[in-house]
Amino acid sequence: MKVVKFGGSSLADAGQIKKVCDIVLADPSRRIMVVSAPGKRNDKDTKVTDMLIALAYKCMASENSYKTQLEAVVERYASIAKDFNLGNEIIDVIRKDLQDRINNRPEGDDKFMDLMKAAGEDNSAKLVAAYLQSLGVDAKYVNPKDAGLVLSDQFGNARVLPESYVNLQKLANEKSLVVFPGFFGYSPDGEVVTFSRGGSDVTGSVLAAGVDAEVYENFTDVDYVFAANPRIIKNPHPIPFFTYEEMRELSYAGFSVLHEETLEPVFRKGIKVNIRNTNNPSAPGTFIVPDTGDPAFAPITPVVGIAADKGFMTIHIEKYMMNREIGIGRKILQILEEEGVSYEHTPSGIDSISIIVRRTNCPDGKLARITKRLYDEQQVDRVTVEYDCAILMLVGRGMTRTIGVSARATNALADAGINIRMINQGSSEVSIMFGINEWDAEAGLVALYNEFFPEG
Repeated sequence: MKVVKFGGSSLADAGQIKKVCDIVLADPSRRIMVVSAPGKRNDKDTKVTDMLIALAYKCMASENSYKTQLEAVVERYASIAKDFNLGNEIIDVIRKDLQDRINNRPEGDDKFMDLMKAAGEDNSAKLVAAYLQSLGVDAKYVNPKDAGLVLSDQFGNARVLPESYVNLQKLANEKSLVVFPGFFGYSPDGEVVTFSRGGSDVTGSVLAAGVDAEVYENFTDVDYVFAANPRIIKNPHPIPFFTYEEMRELSYAGFSVLHEETLEPVFRKGIKVNIRNTNNPSAPGTFIVPDTGDPAFAPITPVVGIAADKGFMTIHIEKYMMNREIGIGRKILQILEEEGVSYEHTPSGIDSISIIVRRTNCPDGKLARITKRLYDEQQVDRVTVEYDCAILMLVGRGMTRTIGVSARATNALADAGINIRMINQGSSEVSIMFGINEWDAEAGLVALYNEFFPEG
């Protein structure tokens, strides 16, 4: 069995949806398809999810003009339904669904926003199922609540709860082709709750793990995952396969091919992931595989990919004789935990530790409290903060067996006139992180790419 997920660009209009359904029907092992909300039809278009967010804000502001925005959302679906000659019934279902969400608005803006955002994927799945049924296909829309997809009640940033995997096992025995909406599930209290943006990738991964799929196919709009951002590097090197760990490092550092939480469910089950192109389904795409030591998946080059991401800040903490103080690292990180701030890297010296966090995770109020607590509770000597930080990630299993990778990287950055503010190598030696200035991020990516992929 294969679970196959399609992104918003693959569902933007009737022509794209026809391609999607042709792909699914071409392989009988594709038994569960996960769909996103319709994406942009062109560069000037608006994604349905963004339209729903705008609609939710209008409702929260008690604006009487929300009906205009509501009809604009309905029309996106209606234009697809009309192209498929599906009639008005499915359009009426979608309009009623949206109006019911507004009429039954829950208390709390975060809950209402999740309820409205989820309508994009939910109604996309209903529409795709209706089209397949019009072709005579035994297909059925399955609601995440009925399937038992249970998420934590962190609205807008939910995590899968363990019982979901047990609940979803029954879908493996479903005779019909299952059309499942991505991006959302239900809290233990029965409220709609979403993953963070792009979370349909996570839904597909959870379903693949739940039914013990052989492969999780994730269709997007590129033939492969590339060694670097194609918006920065012209015709970058395609990656035919790499491991979960390598992809995790790259997606965390700015690779936008997969949501960064996608791989955890399939990693635990050892399920292969195949990134494919809806517009070129004959291309084999990129496989993400377990690192089993199989010679067939041995690294060809020391570096498999390079990523850059902005928006970081570094909290530098100094205390004389820090290395002799038992437990101080735990105590420092506990302060961040209690303030609700996650960290990315923690390079350290004998009397200092630096904590890299995403700027959005540590607004000024939290930073002020953290700083005060470090002085008051841990009696540190100095706390300084550097803003405008970017990270460059050099990723590849082959680095563990190749001499001089770090030297080549630092020389390449030096030759490009880029100052390295920090270096941190992961304990697995699969990645090397360079902290640089935000304004050097793209130039740093180009410098490292040209060093390790000189022939493009």
